[in-house]
Amino acid sequence: MKRTHLFLFILLSLSVIAAGCTGYESSNQQAFSPEIDMLSYDLEETSFDDGSSFKVADNGAASQSSITRKVITTSSVSIEVKDTPEALDDISDIADELDGYVSSSSVYTRYGDDEGMYGYITIRVPSSELDKVLDTIGDLGKVTSESTTASDVTEEYIDVSARLSNLEMQETRLGEILEMSTTVEEVLSVEKELGRVRGEIESLTGRLNYLNDRIDLATINVDVSEPRNITHSWGLRDALSDSVRGFIGSVNGIIVFIGVAIPIVIFVSIVGVMLILVKRRVWR
Repeated sequence: MKRTHLFLFILLSLSVIAAGCTGYESSNQQAFSPEIDMLSYDLEETSFDDGSSFKVADNGAASQSSITRKVITTSSVSIEVKDTPEALDDISDIADELDGYVSSSSVYTRYGDDEGMYGYITIRVPSSELDKVLDTIGDLGKVTSESTTASDVTEEYIDVSARLSNLEMQETRLGEILEMSTTVEEVLSVEKELGRVRGEIESLTGRLNYLNDRIDLATINVDVSEPRNITHSWGLRDALSDSVRGFIGSVNGIIVFIGVAIPIVIFVSIVGVMLILVKRRVWR
């Protein structure tokens, strides 16, 4: 009886290893060749949580991919507004209206001749609403710069999804093996492998959730500032400032000259007095 259980245990273990190898080959083919045309294979459709899907042939190769491209989008905008705090509040309201949120926000004050306020805000909004949000932000003031970057993560998304699916299958089979195990050694061995598989599943699930979040919600970084004050002084203020600096420089020069000259004058005066006294004694 024990030999029968041992044989079943070995048989199922080999099937798990074979499934893992097949899954690995499948994921590689899907990751690097998602649009390969297959001619004479029975296709099995695999669906993702977000509704997209792709077809996988029985031999593990990808065929006639129907999955939409997975793109992470980031935009940067700089605008000039009359009131920085008000503009930041308006941008925050825009994100809230579209079920987005504010990732970070800050506001600062400039001092000096160009006194005013400026700030930064980062919002996350649905990717499908990106163009609409950019247009709305542009209406808040004068757009001085705007850029958008897109990173295609389709291959990574397909690879992670396929690996996750294969690991979940391995977890199910290892659970079946665990129920059939009769010895402590078999139980410990299966539980160890089961723990490893579950750890990888959690890691891949976290990565997939992160990708979904970055794909579904676009990131917009907005630099908000108020126009700098422009004063027309016709050059008088600059001339007055230069003259004051020149006067201060001259005073500093005089002070330095006096500081150096006084010790020399004192020394020469003492020597002169001594010479006069010596000559008077000689004449007497």
